[in-house]
Amino acid sequence: MRLTKNKIIAAAIIMTVLIIAFFSSGMPRQQADQTSTIALETSNPAVASPAVTEPSSERSPAPTASPDASSSTETPVASPTEAFPSAPASVSPSPAPTASTQAVEPPAKSGKDGDGSQPDLPKATEPSASPAMGIDPKTGKDQYLTEPVPEGKPLPIEPQNAKISDKQMTVTLSVSCLTILNNMKLLDPEKVELVPKDGIIFKAQQVTFYEGESVFNVLQREMKKNKIHMEFVNTPMYNSAYIEGIHNLYEFDCGELSGWMYKVNGWFPNYGSSRYQLKQGDVIEWVYSCDLGRDVGDTYNSAGGGKKQ
Repeated sequence: MRLTKNKIIAAAIIMTVLIIAFFSSGMPRQQADQTSTIALETSNPAVASPAVTEPSSERSPAPTASPDASSSTETPVASPTEAFPSAPASVSPSPAPTASTQAVEPPAKSGKDGDGSQPDLPKATEPSASPAMGIDPKTGKDQYLTEPVPEGKPLPIEPQNAKISDKQMTVTLSVSCLTILNNMKLLDPEKVELVPKDGIIFKAQQVTFYEGESVFNVLQREMKKNKIHMEFVNTPMYNSAYIEGIHNLYEFDCGELSGWMYKVNGWFPNYGSSRYQLKQGDVIEWVYSCDLGRDVGDTYNSAGGGKKQ
């Protein structure tokens, strides 16, 4: 079949009309391609659609704790993933908290001696600083289990409430262990050489104290001044210091009922020496008892009416 010039022109016109009709139907080439691709995937189950993942460049790995974080001088701020480990990874991290919302780390505390080894807090054995809570009407005891003070005797003053002035006064102080001389068979053999021949460790003499001080304050200062060993422990239950040893002679060194006691003006107080506030002219005697006070004249405490020291 021979193509004439007229036939070629007619074919070109027909092709042009078909092309115009195709584009005027409203289906863009891109949509047609996507439609054909979806149809291909549906008809062919072997072709799996790829999983949608976040670009690796936009996700930062979850922060981990540094092994030496405790030695860092800066306080690390926990990221949202550390604070909420169950949060989905797709949640965008919230901005770092401002200074007003950040948890403030308490400053490091130094020890009582300034060495930084211990927090500058009251020790577990220190007396409580709470105010007096009155007397129990049923038992007659105060919050520190103090038995009723005999009529005419001074009431205890809590150390935290004492007001010490610069006014100097004097009292008489002595320390002795005479009872041990009569109970040498009960004494720890290693302590025999420590007992003075006359039983006097610190002979009776006038010493200075400051208005508001306690029996314990005077003993501690004078023993240190005269280089005489003394060891004590603070007991919160009684809000007072307990004298464990003087001149390296301790409680229980001369039997299971032995230990140090004190008396003021001939009376054995039924509360601790830290709570006995002195006055001008008082006579303080520290004595070692081998029989719970009975051998030194303390009939009240030895009968269970009070506490030693």
